[in-house]
Amino acid sequence: MLRVELEPAFVLHHRPFRDTSALLEVFSEVHGRVGLVARGARGPRSRLRPLLQPFRPLLLSWQLRGELGTLTAAEARGAGLSVPAGGEALLALYYVNELVLRLTARLDPHRELYPAYAATVAALCEGALLAPALRRFEKRMLDVLGYGPDLHRDAAGQPLEADASYRYDPAHGLTPCDEDGRGALSGASLLALAEDRLEGPRALADARQLLRAALDVHLDGRPLKTRELLARLRGGHC
Repeated sequence: MLRVELEPAFVLHHRPFRDTSALLEVFSEVHGRVGLVARGARGPRSRLRPLLQPFRPLLLSWQLRGELGTLTAAEARGAGLSVPAGGEALLALYYVNELVLRLTARLDPHRELYPAYAATVAALCEGALLAPALRRFEKRMLDVLGYGPDLHRDAAGQPLEADASYRYDPAHGLTPCDEDGRGALSGASLLALAEDRLEGPRALADARQLLRAALDVHLDGRPLKTRELLARLRGGHC
């Protein structure tokens, strides 16, 4: 049996389990995504009920035998974050959670992804611009999982050029194309994304198009619910 004591973690998702318990999906610093049963957490007098909420930095303890563990202790870590009450910012936070839930497996550690997730949650809670924050997290997640597109060379191994245009094929990578071609991506935008310089509408639009194409390959054709809701609020873009 694996025993974990007070590990930094966030709740990604929770749902009722039996009479007063909850089934949690948590994202932890060392062990990655973990499924936990929180016994009695939904009881009217449970101190865990207000604590085990998404986007709250926590310290969690659990026992694990097999794939599903049992929560044994939980406490707040730090002063907490000011989670938006609603609107686009809250949906953006749930979008980040949905990406982690959909693209990671239980008990598959991703030590490099956890700090990126924590930083993104903090930035969104502090009022950061949504599009740059989401694009940075998407790129980091793809890179950590080994799915990130090469933003320095095209499919033929040639260095990307800022004044050229490219088309992205998940199976082959980036290939040169006509500037006015459908789905054309600016070389300048791609190089800016590689250097984490998401400035200006064209760079953000191209980053969104590229990263969405790269992510969709690994979503098995199932749409993200939060992406659809966020797109409606933002007039078709997220």
